[in-house]
Amino acid sequence: MTALPMVVTAQLLAAAVLALALVWVLHFRGGVSWERASNPLYVYTAHPLFMVIGFVICTGEAVMAYRIVLGPRAAKKAVHMLLHLVAMAFAAVGLYAAFKYHHDAGIPDLRSLHSWLGIATIALYALQWLVAFVYFVFPGAAMTMRADYAPWHIFFGIVIFHMAILTAETGLAKFIFPLNDYPSEAFIINFTGLALLMFGVVVVLVVILPSRY
Repeated sequence: MTALPMVVTAQLLAAAVLALALVWVLHFRGGVSWERASNPLYVYTAHPLFMVIGFVICTGEAVMAYRIVLGPRAAKKAVHMLLHLVAMAFAAVGLYAAFKYHHDAGIPDLRSLHSWLGIATIALYALQWLVAFVYFVFPGAAMTMRADYAPWHIFFGIVIFHMAILTAETGLAKFIFPLNDYPSEAFIINFTGLALLMFGVVVVLVVILPSRY
């Protein structure tokens, strides 16, 4: 088996994750609003939406960029780094939404396992990007240093990607507990969680399978 079938499967799962997240946020949660005068929960819905788009979908696409993008290695590297930057931009907005909601609603910050995992993931993500920039983009880095670090870059990239998925799963679980009277929303959340998990597994298969199409 080559990576091509898994690449196609990953794109379908990414589309499913995005569609489920949009249905949940727009249909069941009433959309997104940054105005404090409205329901503060409308601010909070931006958090899972932007985090899923950034830290899961964009990061997954960045991890697969070397198998998806056709052309020279420099083009693949540029797309890889750009997608990671886009992911961090979405995550910054999502993080702002969470802190804004806590501030507006008078809720203490960083009390849950989800928040701890999220902060750890964001910190490691930024550190991984910075170290990769120094090793692979900065002209002063020697080729031997790049070769030595490359396997660790791949390893930590996959670990951080799955930390993002784990953080998303624990975040979705927080919405399930008060939904006894809303089984349809609970089903959407559960299916979103399953799609996230399958997307993470398929992305790893894309990385480890041979790329001969």
